Amino acid sequence: MDYLGDNAGLGLTSEQTDKVLQFQDLTGIEDISICRDVLQRHQWNLEVAVQEQLNIREGRPSLYATETRPPAVVSDHFGQHVFYTPPTDGSGSGLRGFISNFINFVWTFCYNTIITLLQLGRRFIRADSRTAITNPLEDVLDFIRVYEEKYSEVHPVFYQGTYSQVLNDAKHELKFLLIYLHNDNAVDTGLFCRNTLSNTDVITYINTNFLFWGCSAKSGEGYKVCQLFRPGHYPYLAVVVLKDNRMTIVSRMEGYCDHNVLLQRLATVVAEFEINLIQARTDRVEASLNRSLRAHQDEAFLESLRADQEKERRRQEERDAVEAEQRRIEEEALAEQERRQSIAQEKMNSVHKVPSEPDPTHPDVVHVVFKLPSGQRLERRFLKTHSLEAIFYFVFCHPNAPDSFEITTNFPKRVLQCLPNTRLDQIQTLEEAGLKNREVLFINDLDA
Repeated sequence: MDYLGDNAGLGLTSEQTDKVLQFQDLTGIEDISICRDVLQRHQWNLEVAVQEQLNIREGRPSLYATETRPPAVVSDHFGQHVFYTPPTDGSGSGLRGFISNFINFVWTFCYNTIITLLQLGRRFIRADSRTAITNPLEDVLDFIRVYEEKYSEVHPVFYQGTYSQVLNDAKHELKFLLIYLHNDNAVDTGLFCRNTLSNTDVITYINTNFLFWGCSAKSGEGYKVCQLFRPGHYPYLAVVVLKDNRMTIVSRMEGYCDHNVLLQRLATVVAEFEINLIQARTDRVEASLNRSLRAHQDEAFLESLRADQEKERRRQEERDAVEAEQRRIEEEALAEQERRQSIAQEKMNSVHKVPSEPDPTHPDVVHVVFKLPSGQRLERRFLKTHSLEAIFYFVFCHPNAPDSFEITTNFPKRVLQCLPNTRLDQIQTLEEAGLKNREVLFINDLDA
């Protein structure tokens, strides 16, 4: 369980580690880094990742195979493993075979050169029947069907997709790709298909370590691939793997070989070039971790930015509230000032509404004492025939009187209807209001 600690060191959460272990149990993939890489590329969706692996094992393209253009394939001329076995009919052995092979090589080189030039010219005249095929998937599926009918249904799992699809899957899944180009007319094709490819050890090894793609060289899809790989003899096998971030041909195998020789050749290629896949997986994990780290940093920055913006928004709201409160106070103060100025002006304009004070000896004189809320006493003489408005304006125009008030008698207590703007038929005189000789009236502040 040491890899669990490695996963924790690589930044995996406990939930992600559980998914890695579940994926490993469900798929049987021993390399924990491969499990992690597959899950990361599927955004840690366990169900989708498992289904993709099952599809690939059954030869069906994955979601990555929807890409129509295949990645470029280069040939490693210096590090490439080339295996050649002469035909079993003896045409390739001894001095005669050597001369025959040399002549065949020269003939093949000249023939391919001439054919290439002719093809370039013929494209301007008419299309080649093999290049005119518009359904490469049908070519592959037809090859698999014919192969099983003619040779055996026991064979490694053929990839049920086009050359472009299998290249994309091999690159994205970081697996070795084993390409088989089939030619029915080759002398050793039948023996290779019935004996070597039907061997259970070969089937197990290829299914475990490779994506296996095959097609007939006579079909449109197979012909196009032959133009890329240029097989000299059949049966023909090529191993392609992601190396230095490019899909690279690292081995060619031409001619018949039994299952032991084929297993030995494949194992040699896998042992030498598997380091490229391991490095690619490591690079992908590091890239994924860097992306994740940047995403976390970006999220933390955005969260900090949002927090700063929220603080600034709250500070602005507080400033706006303070400013609004200040405006309200100022407006209220201004309104109060205007009200007081208006009342002061009204008092000045109302002075003439206060009748002249009568002589104390007048027979209808009424002596009134007013008690203000402040305790101050005001005294004034009125006539019984004066209206109650007269006493109102007397109090109203006094500088120490409240702005809004009512006038009440002492006992029994009652409010005198002395406010101005009262209907004329309701205006009372002092006598009608019951005020005689000497009275004490109380001023009540209505704003208190």
